[in-house]
Amino acid sequence: MTSTLTPIVEKRRTFAIISHPDAGKTTLTEKLLLFGGAINLAGAVKAKGERRRATSDWMKVEQERGISVASSVMTFDYKGCTFNLLDTTGHEDFSEDTYRVLTAVDSAVMVIDCAKGIEEQTKKLFEVCRLRDIPIVTFINKLDREGQDPFALLEEIEKTLALDVTPAVWPIGIGRDFKGCFDLLHDRLNLMEKNADKAALPKEGKTINGIDDKTLDAELPDHVDALREGVEMVRALCPEFERTSYLEGHMTPVFFGSAVNNFGVRELLDALVEFAPCPRPQETVSRQIKPDEEKVSGFVFKIQANMDPKHRDRIAFMRLCSGHFKRGMKLLHSRSQKQMILHNPVMFLAQDRELAEDAYAGDIIGVPNHGGLRIGDSFTEGESLQFKGIPCFAPELLKKVRPKDPLKAKHLAKALEQIAEEGGASVFKPVQGADWIVGVVGALQFEVLADRIRTEYDIPVIFEPTTYFTARWVKGELADVKNFEDKNLSSIAHDHDGAVVFLTRNAWHLNKAEEDFPKIKLMKTREQY
Repeated sequence: MTSTLTPIVEKRRTFAIISHPDAGKTTLTEKLLLFGGAINLAGAVKAKGERRRATSDWMKVEQERGISVASSVMTFDYKGCTFNLLDTTGHEDFSEDTYRVLTAVDSAVMVIDCAKGIEEQTKKLFEVCRLRDIPIVTFINKLDREGQDPFALLEEIEKTLALDVTPAVWPIGIGRDFKGCFDLLHDRLNLMEKNADKAALPKEGKTINGIDDKTLDAELPDHVDALREGVEMVRALCPEFERTSYLEGHMTPVFFGSAVNNFGVRELLDALVEFAPCPRPQETVSRQIKPDEEKVSGFVFKIQANMDPKHRDRIAFMRLCSGHFKRGMKLLHSRSQKQMILHNPVMFLAQDRELAEDAYAGDIIGVPNHGGLRIGDSFTEGESLQFKGIPCFAPELLKKVRPKDPLKAKHLAKALEQIAEEGGASVFKPVQGADWIVGVVGALQFEVLADRIRTEYDIPVIFEPTTYFTARWVKGELADVKNFEDKNLSSIAHDHDGAVVFLTRNAWHLNKAEEDFPKIKLMKTREQY
């Protein structure tokens, strides 16, 4: 029997944008919002002053450095669909945040620079999508600049990512000669208007009668032969688009464009309306949750502190998995087994927010709280559920941290625990010694942490080298874990959840511990629930 929620849920599209830094992800995000009517002026990267600050890059450090280091959520409507766009950090030092965001989406847009092709961070993020069978649409960006041959790019995607590729549009020229694209799916000619207003939407393409239409000869006298040859080769060499194969994560439709010039964005959005999946079922420890179930359920995949510097707040980002959520609902917080009334849930346009009166499966709502919520927490209308697959990764870099003012040691402990609960870093308290150990994925995180602790908590800190090499969570039977702890006290710590952690001095130390304690598992990752 079809649920009354089914037609509403089918109009949701919840997706992330993934890319290597500088591929144009933030610019594309801006232009998607422009087409969706969510903003009137895209925050052009080359503009000055306030205009320069992209809508999705709202943290002080992002505005100063011109990079994305935190994931943002933006909700907008387009052609009858409600889009929840999760803009992820492109910087590899903040990839853990991106991995968690990918647990909350149903599809992804992969942005590739036409000059650089597949880059390392793109490959890493793609592998996470593959593990979760997330379908991907590819957008090859910056066609208005000199770049690689389109066939070479398709071959690279196919070989590097082991994906079937099928162009949805085909570019006409490249760099200075870039004229636009031929829409292979709809037989439409889309020409790029050079020197057009970048804050205005481009005109709709011209529908024509196939690639042999004489209109093309008139419109593209210098490019028509190359276009026809290219399209002929594409149709001979590439498989036809199959939505089932795309939804299973085996095939990616490829779009070409120039986000900074608003070109190719409409076709990308139209494809998400037409092909991208609506909210998918979500796995829990006990059962699968279907999106059109009547009762509300959802999980926290991200926590952000101080989004509004005027209010020292903490917002938990919750992906709704089922039901019709209404403001003021009383929901069960599964970890604490306590009921919570959600009085002031919010929906987002980056750091701007408005009260969420209601929401459905696929939507992302923010739950203001004062530290009671953590990544991986579940909310339901009564059933105790634990959603699976929300990862916490062992850090690759470890440092000691201390306040410049020793009298602020207790305040620092509180700040570190709050940052750890947000997923901003791993924080470990060794059993022996007074130092806190902070673990991160990339070195830039230490700079961001120092800046945040100073500005948000008024505690200037110093990060110092430590003798520790890496950290592993200790898993096993209670007695075995206790025995391991007792015999390795100088290397034992606890994380912010109280879980036992083994801090190793080098690779040999780690391997020796695994040999000496075969009943113990030293884990690189743990799920947060």
